[in-house]
Amino acid sequence: MKTDTIEVIGANENNLKNINLNIPKNKLVVFAGISGSGKSSLVFDTLAVESNREWQSSYSLYIRNKMPHYQRPQVEQINNLTPAVVIRQQSFNASSRSTMGTAVDAAPLVRLLYSRVGKPSAGGSMAYSFNHPAGMCLTCTGLGKIQILDESSLFDLDKTLNEKAIKFSPFNSGWQNNIYTTNLALDPDKKLREFNENEWKILCYGADEPIKIEIRSNKTGRVDHVDYEGIIPRFKRLYLKRDISKLKGKLHDEIMTHITTAPCPDCDGTGLNPKALTSKINGLNIIDFMSLPVEDLLPKLRQIKDERGQSLSGQIEQLLKRMVAIGIGYLSLIRQSDTLSGGEMQRLKIVRNLGSSLNNITYILDEPTTGLHPADVDKIGKMLLGLRDDHNNVLVVEHSRQIIEIADEVVEMGPRAGSHGGQVVYQGNVDGLKKADTLTARDISHKLQINDNPKQWSNSFPIRDAHCHNLKHIDVDIPKGILTAVTGVAGSGKSSLIRYDFIDQNPGAIVIDQKPIGKSIRSTPATYTEIMDEIRKVFGKTNHVAPSWFSSNSKGACPVCKGKGKIKYDMAFADAVEVICEECQGRRYNDRALSYTYRNKNIEDVMDLTVDQAIEFFNDEKITKALQNLIKVGLGYLTLGQPTSTLSGGEIQRVKIAAELNKTGNVYVMDEPSAGLHSEDIKVLTRLLRNLVEHSNTVIIIEHRLELISQADWIIDVGPDGGTHGGEICFTGTPSKLLDNEISKTAKYLRLATNKGELIR
Repeated sequence: MKTDTIEVIGANENNLKNINLNIPKNKLVVFAGISGSGKSSLVFDTLAVESNREWQSSYSLYIRNKMPHYQRPQVEQINNLTPAVVIRQQSFNASSRSTMGTAVDAAPLVRLLYSRVGKPSAGGSMAYSFNHPAGMCLTCTGLGKIQILDESSLFDLDKTLNEKAIKFSPFNSGWQNNIYTTNLALDPDKKLREFNENEWKILCYGADEPIKIEIRSNKTGRVDHVDYEGIIPRFKRLYLKRDISKLKGKLHDEIMTHITTAPCPDCDGTGLNPKALTSKINGLNIIDFMSLPVEDLLPKLRQIKDERGQSLSGQIEQLLKRMVAIGIGYLSLIRQSDTLSGGEMQRLKIVRNLGSSLNNITYILDEPTTGLHPADVDKIGKMLLGLRDDHNNVLVVEHSRQIIEIADEVVEMGPRAGSHGGQVVYQGNVDGLKKADTLTARDISHKLQINDNPKQWSNSFPIRDAHCHNLKHIDVDIPKGILTAVTGVAGSGKSSLIRYDFIDQNPGAIVIDQKPIGKSIRSTPATYTEIMDEIRKVFGKTNHVAPSWFSSNSKGACPVCKGKGKIKYDMAFADAVEVICEECQGRRYNDRALSYTYRNKNIEDVMDLTVDQAIEFFNDEKITKALQNLIKVGLGYLTLGQPTSTLSGGEIQRVKIAAELNKTGNVYVMDEPSAGLHSEDIKVLTRLLRNLVEHSNTVIIIEHRLELISQADWIIDVGPDGGTHGGEICFTGTPSKLLDNEISKTAKYLRLATNKGELIR
């Protein structure tokens, strides 16, 4: 048996068609193919899952039960697999307390450095943390900002308590509402405007003497007594003295309508107490230190001569050097994670995960060039080659021509997507790929064509004095009724300009991204496009029964698995086991629901139809219209019942676009719409964007892919670089005019792609 390759035998996960594959070790292997072709099914759902599953099997059952549970992928055998480090595109769980320093684990080292070298010392390392009681400002609890409640916004004075006069949903329904409606000191049928001074004081701030309120459970009938608390102190206690960023979207948004945010006056927005801020190294306190761009922080570290801090400063220096090398040296360690662009976040995860000195590891990366300008991609390429040269296996799912060109081996999946994919259509070196007859082979030798006939415009959305994040008080006009591409290197200010300033001024704009549209098996293309309701009605009318019989969430559900098709068993100290439901055999519906048919097919049969098949099967106009849109966006191969949790990012985005195709007069903002898309998919995407424009819509894309930029009507290039070196308008005009620009880095790479027809270098 060969040990210099990872041997995959009989892989059948998702759409994979029993593939066999030998992946060379100590090589940079790029997995290419159009969206939905099976790349992720092979690399992540098979190789990465099996590596993690086997690695965890070495731990005790007790420890394994505390870790993520991996079910064995559908593969006959994998030989010679090594431990894997997986870097996927999921974003950090960034909160208002998460900074770039905490994300890459630099902040603990800096705090430790200050605890040893800072003068006067504030104490141990946690005395410099705004996340710890020892270091945080007591006024803002380390958040650096305070929430100010608009008390009057909580009340409708012309209503009674029984009429929901409290304008905050958690307090005007359920048991919390009973605290106020059952208080004997308050008349629940009296308009708030008519409350006397004492009643208003009790409602808002509480009584002078403690009041007990009787609360009866509607379910159990149990009676409890709780202390009465005025609305104002209750709201402040529950929502102003905590980080509310993790609350559910609707509740979070409702809270924000009642409060305003301002920098904390006691710590000047730093989140630290005076003792921590007084401690300095070479004249800089820890906030000054971490506020410097990383590239400017490096020389400051080298100025530390105290022997107690030199070891730590050396460790920090190595981390910062990796950040500079990967192209984010313009950022500061204090920068909040939730303000980073997609490209910055992706590179941050790479820095965090790739600082190890281990080798003989399998590194698995999910499109590491996502959100990166061609000027930045070269840095990622060097990093990947460096990993390989350190005797690691580097497996990359990628569409970038630049990354494909430097690969030792390319594995292309296809030939198409979904049920028409799942096969290896090419494996070999790049020279061999150029001679092959595959979609990727045609793509890497394709010469980009500029849109020489851009659509004209006369009206625009004026943006004036834009200064969000690194924008330098810029003025720019966003054209109406055409396709505009906003370009520039990662961190240049593109997203700040559009996702913040433009959206703030035009809140009616519709944002279409690749975020999941459903994470459970119950969410499908049929439910998302709302044709499932129509299908249930058709079945119900044909069989003279309620439509709910054809819902796996309602009457039609299997009584055992509740319509999920699977049952998960908690095995205590062993891994949880998920098995097919024996009652319905994974069909999700009960026997009565499956006994009803429409045109000789039951509801399960219909859910197994592809979109292409379904449009021939149904003659209902509402159903066929939505199906036609899915076909237009290139998703005719999806089945109606395929869980949306199994869709790729590109497929998710196209499902969202399908729901908008027949609408007019809208403004659409798309942040990196090409992310996760093969150039063949970008051709489909370009046609869709054109379709939207032809229906009198305005389309604005924040984009790096030259295939899409070259087809825009108008380009706004922001830069010239990232961070403090960006934030200016470098160019506005048509794609052909951009080619003549000497400042824009986008122009440089567009010239290379169009004039030579070669791979972008």
